[in-house]
Amino acid sequence: MSVRQDLRLLEAVGAHPGGASVRQLAWEAGLPDVTARRLLHELARDGYLHELDDGAFTLREPDHRLRLSAVDDQALQEHIHPLLSSLRDSLSAAVYLTLYEEGEIRALEIVDSPRAPRVDLWVSFQDAGHATALGKSVLRELDEEARAGYLSRHSMDSLTSRTITRREELLRQLDSAPEGPLSLDRGEYARGTTCAAVPVYSGDQVGSIGISFRSDRMYRTTEVRAQLLESALRVTRRLTLPEC
Repeated sequence: MSVRQDLRLLEAVGAHPGGASVRQLAWEAGLPDVTARRLLHELARDGYLHELDDGAFTLREPDHRLRLSAVDDQALQEHIHPLLSSLRDSLSAAVYLTLYEEGEIRALEIVDSPRAPRVDLWVSFQDAGHATALGKSVLRELDEEARAGYLSRHSMDSLTSRTITRREELLRQLDSAPEGPLSLDRGEYARGTTCAAVPVYSGDQVGSIGISFRSDRMYRTTEVRAQLLESALRVTRRLTLPEC
């Protein structure tokens, strides 16, 4: 994810109240021109920067940044829900946002529709981290101590015939998954349901954003991964970047 690159660019832009060119900002942020240009336009699109007529970039007026742990219902609806709805409509799948807070994985928001129904939440996310893509995504980002603490508080119950119930097997999967930041759950939480998730961040907090869909639907993993990562980056920007 490019959050660190975003922050370096914002710091560079902040040092030039009158604006600075892409080349200048790329040099100061230590990024290739093509990467800096893409990220600067994305930051402008998301409301952090203003692009002047001559192609230079400046910071926008001060704007309230959300913190995941302090998001109230109104802020969630105004700032985060539209991003989740866009992902739901793009992939025709229910979308979930979770947060790891005080040692638990909790659902912050679920966005579904009649055409993209949510999975039957018969076991809470905080008790099913071992069996859900959303939970695995969070657990992959935790350090060894935090992982051990979570697993010591929650039994790895068998929810379906595909659920991983041995700690050693789960940890091996978390540490060796070949899909990069993408975590998968193929019928481990609910029969006939596949879920995919990637991490989101708010400062030093981690959460996850994911989708669920019927296992008999055909999705290309590369497409799901790309759209999840793009949405995760935009959610992270809303939750992490400092006030401009």
